[in-house]
Amino acid sequence: MDALVRIYGKPACIVSDNGTEFTSRAILKWANENDVEWHYIDPGKPQQNGFIESFNGSLRDELLNEEWFDSLDDARRKLALWRYDYNNVRPHSSLENQTPAEARRALQQFEASAHDALAQTDDEQYENHTRKLSL
Repeated sequence: MDALVRIYGKPACIVSDNGTEFTSRAILKWANENDVEWHYIDPGKPQQNGFIESFNGSLRDELLNEEWFDSLDDARRKLALWRYDYNNVRPHSSLENQTPAEARRALQQFEASAHDALAQTDDEQYENHTRKLSL
């Protein structure tokens, strides 16, 4: 979890099912120490966590049910190839036919431009506005 936080930043909240890997003392301790809220979906209601359920279905149908793994290294290699294809090659209809990587880049660009716009002082905004009016 710490490695993911270093890469993506700390989430305010994590949503998961009630699997033992998400209810262990270690994960609850980590969430508490890192001030991360943990929200559990209702038992028997996977639709409450639809995005991950969809991902898990794709992983199962396209890789786990289709491939034979000769070793742990072989499984890791095939998973890495599948994950690259899933995130960087294949468009997703839920992302307006963008790949997840394209959608992430677009979101980051939007967030950066919004941040820049919010960082302008009132004087800068006034100068930019009056400059446009004088053209």
